[in-house]
Formats: sequence, C-alpha cells, structure tokens
Amino acid sequence: MAEQNETSSKLDEKAKALANEPDEDTKIAKMIKAMPKWRYYLLVGISIFWLVFQLYIKLYKPLRPWRQLSLHMCLALIVGFLMNPLADKYKKNFLWVIDGALVAMCLWILQYFVRNAEALNFRMYSVDPFTTEQIIVAVFLLIAVLEATRRVVSVALFGVILFFMAYAWFGQFVPGIFHYQGITFDRFCETLMLSENGIFGSPLNTSLNTLFYFLLFGAFFATCGGGGVLIDCGMKLSDKTVGGPAKAAVISSGLMGMISGSAVANVSSTGVFTIPLMKKTGYSPEEAGAVESVASTGGQIMPPIMGAGAFIMAEIIGLQYIHIAAAAVIPAIAYFGSAFILVHLLARKRHIGKDSGLHYEGQPVLPRLYRLLPIVVLVAMIIMGYSIPRSAIICTVVSIVVSMIAKETRLSVKKIIATVLDGIRQAANIAIPTAACGIMIGVVVRSGIAVKISKLIGKTGNSSLLLALLIAAIGCLLLGMALPTVAAYLIANTLFISAIQQLLDAQASMQGLNTALIGNMFIFYFGVVAQITPPVCLASFTAAGIANASAWKTGWKAFMFASVAFIAPFMFVYRPALLLEGTTGGIVVAGAMLLLATFCLGAAISGYMFKDLNMAERIAFLIVALCYIMPQGISDVIGVVGSIVLMAYCFVLARRNKGGSDTMTAQAA
Repeated sequence: MAEQNETSSKLDEKAKALANEPDEDTKIAKMIKAMPKWRYYLLVGISIFWLVFQLYIKLYKPLRPWRQLSLHMCLALIVGFLMNPLADKYKKNFLWVIDGALVAMCLWILQYFVRNAEALNFRMYSVDPFTTEQIIVAVFLLIAVLEATRRVVSVALFGVILFFMAYAWFGQFVPGIFHYQGITFDRFCETLMLSENGIFGSPLNTSLNTLFYFLLFGAFFATCGGGGVLIDCGMKLSDKTVGGPAKAAVISSGLMGMISGSAVANVSSTGVFTIPLMKKTGYSPEEAGAVESVASTGGQIMPPIMGAGAFIMAEIIGLQYIHIAAAAVIPAIAYFGSAFILVHLLARKRHIGKDSGLHYEGQPVLPRLYRLLPIVVLVAMIIMGYSIPRSAIICTVVSIVVSMIAKETRLSVKKIIATVLDGIRQAANIAIPTAACGIMIGVVVRSGIAVKISKLIGKTGNSSLLLALLIAAIGCLLLGMALPTVAAYLIANTLFISAIQQLLDAQASMQGLNTALIGNMFIFYFGVVAQITPPVCLASFTAAGIANASAWKTGWKAFMFASVAFIAPFMFVYRPALLLEGTTGGIVVAGAMLLLATFCLGAAISGYMFKDLNMAERIAFLIVALCYIMPQGISDVIGVVGSIVLMAYCFVLARRNKGGSDTMTAQAA
C-alpha cells in the first residue's frame, strides 16, 4: 500500500510539472530568447535553408530521391541536436564537443549521399557489394538517428529500437516460431541504409513530401489566431447546454484536432479553460481531467488534417489522402460523439444543469471568424483535388495574409522567423521518429517476423478474424503506452497488418472492398487511443495537473471513458460502410447501429440512462452494445431490440420514480 501511495505521489508530481510547463509557443519563445546569438542565427539560417529547399522541390523541380531524402533527414537531425543540446541540459559547455561531433557526423553523411546520389539510383540492393565507406556511413547514420530519437522523441522509442536491433543479431538463439537465422553486419547496415524498408523508407518519404508542409501551415495558422477562434467556437456552442463545460472540451478539442495532432498541446490550450469550469459545475477533478484528455487525444483522427500517421497510412496503402480523410469521418464522429454522449450522461447523473450560472467569458467570435479562412480554403482545395503539399503551401500564405488584418495578430519579421522556427522544430520532431521507425521496419521485414505472427495467429485462433483483431488491439495499446502515435502505428502495421489483411481478404463479404484501408484504419485508431492508456499517458497526466487531481486515477478514468470509443474500430471492420465502403443505405444503417451501440456502451460506463443504473442494468447495456460488433442477423436483432427494450425500461422506471417522488412531495406539503 505504501509503495502504491508513493507511486501515485510521484505521478501527481509529474502531472503538476507537466501542467505547469509552458505551451509550445511559449517554450519556443523562451528558448529563442535564452539561447546564445550564434546558435540562434545558426538555427535561423538552417531553418530558412530548409524552408527554401522544401519549397524548391515542391514548386519548382524535385531533386534526385537520395539527395532530397538525405537532405531532409540530415537537416532534421541537425535541428534536433541544436534544439536539444547536451550542453544546455547538463549545463556543461564542454559537452558542445559531443553535439558538434554529431552535427559534423550528419554533414559527412549528407555529403556522401549528395556525392553518390546518381550511383545509388542504379545500385542493385543485395547484389552490389557494400563497401567499407558505406559501412562507416551506415554506422554514423545509426548513431545519429538513435541519439536524436533519445533526445527529441523518447527514451522508450530508443529502447524499442534497441530491442529490434538485438533481435536482428540474437534472433538465431530464440527457439520456436520466432527463431531467426540472423544477419551479417554488412547486410544489416545495407538493410537499414539502402533498403526501401529502412531509414529512408516510405515514412520518411511522407515526412519529406507531405508532413513538412502541413506542420508549417499549422504553425502559421495558430499564429494568425485561428486556433483561438476554434477553441472559443467550442466554448460558445456548448455554453448553455447540460454539462456545458465538458461538452465545450469535446467540441473545442475536436475543432482544434482539425489542425493539431498533438494531444498534450490540445490539453494545454483548451484544458486551462474547460477543466476549472467542469470542476465548478459538479464533475470530479479526475472526471474533468479525463474528459479533457480523451477529447484532446481524438484530434489525431479528426479530418481534414488528422495526425501524422494518417499521411503515412496514405503512403503505405497507396491511396490519395482525401480517401483516408473521408473514410475517417464517421469513426471521428463516433469518437467525439461517444465522448459527447458520455459527458451528457454524466451531467444528468450529477444533476449538472444548463443553468449552473457558469459561462465562458471570452471575446466575441463572429468578428474573428475570418481567421478560419485558411482552414476553409484548405478543405476546399483538398476536395477539389489539389495536391496536399501545394494546398498546405497556399494556405500558409493565406494564413500570413489573414494575420495582417488585425493588429494583435499582425506578423512582424521577428514573429515570422519565430513561427518558421516553430514549424521547423515540429518538422524535425516528426522526421526523426519516422526515420527511426525505418530501423524497426527493416528488421521486421528482413527477419520475416510479421509472417511468423500471421502464422501464430492462424494456428492459435483457427484463422479467426476476431482473435487477430483482439491481438492487434492489445498490441497497439501496449505499443502506444510507450511510443508516439506515428511509431506505434508503424510498428503495429509491420507486425499485424499482414495477418489482418489475409483474414479480411478471405471473408466473402469483403470481396471488392479495400481491405488494406480497413485493416490500417483499425490499427491507426487503436494507436491513437493508446496514447491515453496508463501507465504512460502524458495527455491524462497534463490534464490531471491542471485539474489538481490524482494522475493515476485520472489516467484510468480517461482509459475507461475512451473505452466507449473502442467499439467503433471493431464495428467498422465488420461493417466497412462506416468507412464509406458501401452503398448510401448501408452507410446509414451502419451509422445508426454505431449510434445505438455508443449509447448503450456510454450508459454502461457512466451508469446512467434516464436514471441511475444498478450493476445488473449496466451489464445488460454492455452485453447489448457488444452485440453490434459482428453484423450477423441474430446479433443485430438482439442489439436493436435489446437497446430499445432497455432504454424504454429505464425511461418508464425513471418517469414512475419521478411521479412517485412528486406525489410524496405534494402529500408532505
């Protein structure tokens, strides 16, 4: 018990520290102000060069693949080292020797690829010899990527990469199905450096060709005041409804999610307003923190921009991003709809009315709606078929123009440079983990571990799709506890997608459907939800710090609240119409089924449906909700009839109890 209290106390301290941390804009401003002039000008020079290079290859003429990929990655590594130097962290100037050596290492790697780009284009993988110079470059590359991952992303991802590397070397000593014959050192280096499944694989290619431009757009859109307007819209839309502050958290975070894929950033920006209001109206501190973290996490599955993983998914599947965004619409609505239903039921249970007297006081929204023009133009351009990067570039320009209208958002040269630095920092923070994941993908493909997992699932579950989905869901949750969404999605994709897609292809009902999209969306969805899975859930911890609540309890409460949305990915696997794969009638029916399932699961989790539910009633609602997962005649009938009967039963009982209580009050009077 003492150990548990000590752990909880440490988590609470961590939560308060996270909540007290300044937001990203403040962080970058403070960092720029505090850094020496030489480092500031160096970062500005690198950032402008990187920006010009990215605009050149997209608007004028692309370079050879090896030149532009290596330049993008090496610039990201250098920015990562300069933004996170050991000398600053440990307050020891002599450590600049290490940071300088790492930067020099990146420059040496870059010159090799620029110098040999033509030869590498015609090199035959696994056929041409791997030279001593190439081995040195590969080792330097591996050291640089690993150290940048440790500094910029997380120690957890660094550890996972080391685990996969260890498997590459020592898999030959693993018995059973996961036995692997091993790999020679030069073949290992070649796989990681020159294979299409290595560091320079499709994830880094997506970072180069798509993500960079959207991250830059997001930085300028926030600077023009668009993010603030989205938050205020959410506040105003739900201001006078039952459980208004909680619904404001859901709506604001959903709207912010259209431009921000960061759960912690969403908590920091919207939670400071919504969490105190939720507590004052009657939600417990843990509930307030959980609601905000659940709502903020969903931003990564909210079209039109979503999180970085969605763009990588489009690259892996080979679909246009507009198809990914369109397919994500109903699951995103289901996620935020489930959160909205849950907070509404909790508000009814807590007797939190719409006349609580607590309302959000902010600037009028209507005079500032013009600041949303960049996001409107972006959606219109994507729908009209413009390329994703070009749309982001044009909308970045629109954001700059819009910022000039109001004095408080007008961009000076200094502010433009700060915004570019922020966008470049975000681009580096995405490019580094995508490159790092290439190491794991290379090992997985080379060792054939994904095929082995497919065989294992086939043997243990008698080729059961449901079992494969459950294993993949648990795997995603475990990976997401320690890794960013992008890394969790990429690893889960390489490990589980083969088994899931084979089983989907074998289903007669799936013939003619895009099973790759269905399987990848399932994995991506759980990779996102895993970000609020204890014991590592930074969004929940940050929200707990703001709410002055127990971090541990808030984390588990958030996980429980998010479980209302867990039913959606299972349903859209068995009902692809939820991903717009089907007829209009099928989409409507599937949507109605999902809505009923969400209501039933929300009732089971919240313990309320027209009245407080006892344990037997909550279990009944849970069973009915689970009946909707697999579309079989009898389970659908049980689900629909069970939902109607249970809701009607609760409604009648609530009315009867209310009538009895009114009679007793009248008699007493």
